[in-house]
Amino acid sequence: MVGLGLAACNSGSMRRNPGRVYAPDMTYSRAYDAYTSNPNFADSQTSRLPVPGTIARGHELPDHLKEGDTMAYKTFTTSMRFSDDDMVEGKRLFDIYCAICHGPNLDGNGPLYASGKFAAMPANFKGEKYLHMPVGQMFAAAKYGKNMMGSYASQLDIKQRWMIIAYIKKVQSQNGGDAFTFGVGPATGGKTATDTASAGKAQANATDVKSTNSDNKKG
Repeated sequence: MVGLGLAACNSGSMRRNPGRVYAPDMTYSRAYDAYTSNPNFADSQTSRLPVPGTIARGHELPDHLKEGDTMAYKTFTTSMRFSDDDMVEGKRLFDIYCAICHGPNLDGNGPLYASGKFAAMPANFKGEKYLHMPVGQMFAAAKYGKNMMGSYASQLDIKQRWMIIAYIKKVQSQNGGDAFTFGVGPATGGKTATDTASAGKAQANATDVKSTNSDNKKG
């Protein structure tokens, strides 16, 4: 009977009971529910804020600008690039949220200013002061507001803000501004990737026609 009892307790190579544990908290971690008291932190809060200056893994659209950090604004940018359809959406968003002040032509002569409700003219994005403005400064203005302009952080998500800025930079590139670099292809000086591709095809076709004509003359 004793042997039978011992055999019944034998679980083979699987050991379910590790025996005595010197530091049980290291083996069996204690879980804390969100919003519950936690003695491991000075503020006794289980839910933690991200470490300052870090970007969570998987967040492809970082937005870690702090209000008033003007030096960071001048260097802040994005690796996002936008297709022709994205540029159309950027214009649509600009017309909804920005054109009322800055004007549908980006010249600062929007309906509110034209009506006489503003004492000062909104930013003229075609003016020399704004043609070469760093994109980070524009992004910060959309996020935190600037002078009489309020914040649009609640109306526009990060990608939408960049789409609007890309649209502005595209128009500026066609009016004396820097070469447009937000397209899906290389910098085109105001032309979209589609424009560049079409020009390339036209040039190739012209080359083929010249080659054909040359062969016919030889023949």
